Amino acid sequence: MTMTTEELDGELVRFQTRFREVKDEIQKALVGYDELVTNILVAMFARGHVLLEGVPGLGKTFLVQTLGRVTGLQPGRVQCTPDLMPADILGTHIVNENEEGRRILHFEKGPVFANLVLVDEVNRATPKTQAALLEVMQEGSVTAGGETMRLPAPFFVMATQNPMEMEGTYPLPEAQADRFLFKLRVPFPDRETLVEISKRTSGFDVPELKNVLGGDELAEFQRVVAQVPVADHVTDFAARLVLATHPETEGCGDKVERYVSYGASPRGLQALIRGGRVIAALEGRTAVSTDDVRRLALPALRHRVILNFQGEAESQDVDAMVGELLETLPTAAHA
Repeated sequence: MTMTTEELDGELVRFQTRFREVKDEIQKALVGYDELVTNILVAMFARGHVLLEGVPGLGKTFLVQTLGRVTGLQPGRVQCTPDLMPADILGTHIVNENEEGRRILHFEKGPVFANLVLVDEVNRATPKTQAALLEVMQEGSVTAGGETMRLPAPFFVMATQNPMEMEGTYPLPEAQADRFLFKLRVPFPDRETLVEISKRTSGFDVPELKNVLGGDELAEFQRVVAQVPVADHVTDFAARLVLATHPETEGCGDKVERYVSYGASPRGLQALIRGGRVIAALEGRTAVSTDDVRRLALPALRHRVILNFQGEAESQDVDAMVGELLETLPTAAHA
């Protein structure tokens, strides 16, 4: 049901309050990562999956576990290893005996049948196993033995991965990476943050976290932010930004033309608009601006711009390319 402007304003005030409560509760257990936590929550309210990249030991897994405790979402976990099989993620058919002693085929559900699924070190699984998540992430369902089973709603995949140069990792297939709304980099903490981490974690006390937001309320706020309007000129700017990541587009820039194999997909545009709605709602605005699109350009596009052989060989930085596009791309289209 479409809300009036007054109704939307009221719901956005309530959304801002609840967002702050969730974030504050998460940060009782975490040190730093203010922008990272904000972006993860933006993705959740935009109904999107998140890929977290960082070296081991930065608390990526703990962050996702904390998010589950605060939101009260049913957790599921997949620890990826090279010998992990698709059935270990999705589930498998097994033979059981019923009360009459007859053998029946029963589907034993895998860990993806949850609300918040942590896929830990996703790039340590083989491409065959990674591909098991394609239907799960796009359609929220699992098909096995000719039967399609819906996953619980709301449903999110939060995956962690180590940088690709680390030993024992497999690159995510492009189709798999494209299903993540955002790819977020987990930065290494500075000296002050490291000291605070030591103070908080060197003892045995675990912070008491309360359930701040349930699944029903989360789904309700997802519907609210989806009603934040987007003007045509904002959508046009986002579309031109996505097109500018393609080497065959006129005016894409020298680096894109030289180093990029192919650019962001239409899902990149969807990520910019859906995330932009949440950012606007957080700031109490009932319209998305081009600044919201700029703010989300790196999380939404960095994993969707694929370098060619020369770009890989010269270790070109996709983030820097997207940053240059933002500097040169005019806000308004030329007539």
